[in-house]
Amino acid sequence: MRDYKDKIVSVEKLISERLRLRLEGRTVVLTNGCFDVLHAGHVEYLTFARMQGDALIVALNSDASVRGLKGPERPFVREMQRAAMLAALEAVDYVVIFDTSEPAPLIAHVLPDVLVKGMDWSHYVSGRDIVEQHGGRVVLARLTPGCSTTDLVARIRGQS
Repeated sequence: MRDYKDKIVSVEKLISERLRLRLEGRTVVLTNGCFDVLHAGHVEYLTFARMQGDALIVALNSDASVRGLKGPERPFVREMQRAAMLAALEAVDYVVIFDTSEPAPLIAHVLPDVLVKGMDWSHYVSGRDIVEQHGGRVVLARLTPGCSTTDLVARIRGQS
């Protein structure tokens, strides 16, 4: 069994791994997100994403990126801890941290065969155009009812 720490890779290592996987004829799937408070909905989502191909890359928003998207109180869990939790999941083959507000620049380097996002992002999937222009496809995943970070944070704060 591969050590989960070996699944956390740099962009350069990921590009090298992508090339190796392409030469082996394997289908590479990429998804992205903050994954700030990991919950059962994330596990189901990542399992679904992994079923779309042979290897799953999770592009993880950096702490600075999460703050820019979610506000100064976030993230609750630091990027290396979030990366470790994701990497420990069986469905995840690689975790790479990105520091931009959107994953499109990373997606352009990796060129996954499949890009997966939750249906809550059906109005806009960053990198969709890049993936489709290179012959890939975009898959929207159903969300798990009752499992959202927003709801979980509200319950922890006693707001619901």
